[in-house]
Amino acid sequence: MDTALARRQIVAWRTAIFVIFFAMGLGFATWASRVPSVKSNLGINDFEVGILLFASGAASILGLSLANVILARWGARRGLLVGLAIFTAGILVVGAGADSTALFSVTAVGLALMGLGMGATDVMMNVEGAAVEQATGKTIMPLFHAFFSFGTVAGAAVGVAMTAWGIGVAPHLWTIGALVVAGGALAVIFVPVREANDDTVADAPTRRERFAASVAVWRDPRTYAIGAVMLGMAFAEGGANDWLPLAVVDGHGGTEAQGAIALTVFSIAMTVVRALGGPLVDRFGRVWTLRILAITACTGLVLFILAPSTPIALIGVALWGMGASLGFPLGMSAAADDPAKAAASVSAAATIGYIAFLCGPPILGWVSHEIGLLPTLWILVGLIALSGFASGAAKPIAGSKVGAGHPSAH
Repeated sequence: MDTALARRQIVAWRTAIFVIFFAMGLGFATWASRVPSVKSNLGINDFEVGILLFASGAASILGLSLANVILARWGARRGLLVGLAIFTAGILVVGAGADSTALFSVTAVGLALMGLGMGATDVMMNVEGAAVEQATGKTIMPLFHAFFSFGTVAGAAVGVAMTAWGIGVAPHLWTIGALVVAGGALAVIFVPVREANDDTVADAPTRRERFAASVAVWRDPRTYAIGAVMLGMAFAEGGANDWLPLAVVDGHGGTEAQGAIALTVFSIAMTVVRALGGPLVDRFGRVWTLRILAITACTGLVLFILAPSTPIALIGVALWGMGASLGFPLGMSAAADDPAKAAASVSAAATIGYIAFLCGPPILGWVSHEIGLLPTLWILVGLIALSGFASGAAKPIAGSKVGAGHPSAH
């Protein structure tokens, strides 16, 4: 049985997970902000950039699958450090490949390492975030994901500054990589040892038992229902990130600046709701929160598609971003309700969501080539509706201390 933690230990644990979420967002956005420079340094075309992104995405799926094994083998503290180390190694290799050596193959290896480390760390930090929720009895997962967003904003801002000052890709990435691994190493010191995460050796499950547990979650209908919640919202978020500016320009006849403004509005709306969403969930519960937000996202997307003017389209974008904000974090929280199989369940649910992130934008691009971008967005409306209908799967299981809401407070 896990030893009860003092309040100061829980606060330190929560802060450590905040730092890890922020560090991962910072590292990811640092790479993303230098993609144009990487493309120029390597002398490659858009197709070859796509190959690099595919290497990262495919490796991230592998990382998601391996996270449960890493947790079972090393526990959360060492597991998180391993994941962060692999991610940071990837950042360093990308810096060398895209700048120092200017080799496509080295850059691809670096991105694969980044994807592998990010996928594995993603599962582990969400498992720990859910454990913090259970320890505090409050919904915090949306705020953890907001810190990832804060990290991406910081990474993008630093990237803009580094580009403007003419700083090379390698020194930029190497500096941020050092900060990520140093911050992560300091943070994991405050992650407590927990038997539920195999952090202790007593009664540790055998490899066969771990494999059986990993497979068992894929036979659980709740896994697929939670996956459906995350699938719809992942499509909604990924579709906006990749296609929203173009939809404003080609679909509504706006300028490129208006397209950038629309994406900014979407990102701000999503981040604000993630930062403030915890109390909302604690009052109304996961299920009703997800249903309300699915309706909000559908309303916003329909308004955007049919908008007669840019201001109305931006209102739709804001509602779209608000509605899509909590599907992924609350799906992660629901998957981790049972501490005994949290890692395997989060890994499975996250895999479904990541596949949507990876496959969604290309699918939307292919369909839009046939029927146009705005008509294609009706697919997202249907998927968001599916997410809303499946939200009942996020109902907390018996024994869970978060996500049920407090109807008597209404």
